[in-house]
Amino acid sequence: MKPLLISDCDEVLLHMVRHFGTWLGERHDIDFAMQHGDFSDAMTRRDGGPPPTREEMWSMLGEFFPGEMHRQTLVPHAVEALQRLDAIADIVILTNLQDDCQQPRIEQLAEFGIAHRVVCNQGGKGDPVARLVADYGATVTVFVDDLSVHHSSVAKHAPGVHRLHMVSEPTLAVHVPKAPDAHARIDDWREAADWIAARFADATPASA
Repeated sequence: MKPLLISDCDEVLLHMVRHFGTWLGERHDIDFAMQHGDFSDAMTRRDGGPPPTREEMWSMLGEFFPGEMHRQTLVPHAVEALQRLDAIADIVILTNLQDDCQQPRIEQLAEFGIAHRVVCNQGGKGDPVARLVADYGATVTVFVDDLSVHHSSVAKHAPGVHRLHMVSEPTLAVHVPKAPDAHARIDDWREAADWIAARFADATPASA
């Protein structure tokens, strides 16, 4: 069986927060401070009104996906890294979006030359990662994500998976510490591809 790479999309393959922030200003007259880890804490109304509620924040994200996805831009070296790894591994994009965004995400990634299976998820990624490992029968799997909570979820539900923490937005990365449950933190795809390929070559699960 081939090794398996399971990668997040936003802030791993595509820039999102910088474009979401620009759109918030244009559409909702809201300033967005990317250094805050929680989106609801990052939003400030320019008219001095109360900050958006969590429900309003989710509603705004629902507007951005898929209606404003065309704003997103490619993370440097991501395509080249995936092309290199595709020669030796199966690749799945596991993205936390509603299911009706699956086809828009597939089409969006295809425009950048990324044509791999896309799985939409809501909530923790541990269970879907465990299911993908079982489905593919992979002896060694690497999971890449920008959010610490998902590394903790994968550590709990699929402990044999190698976990790489990546935050590809430089203005955000400087404020985000390494995820405690990740095995490594690498924010550049050139170095990340080397690290992932080494895990595949070793062919040993993370728990071994």
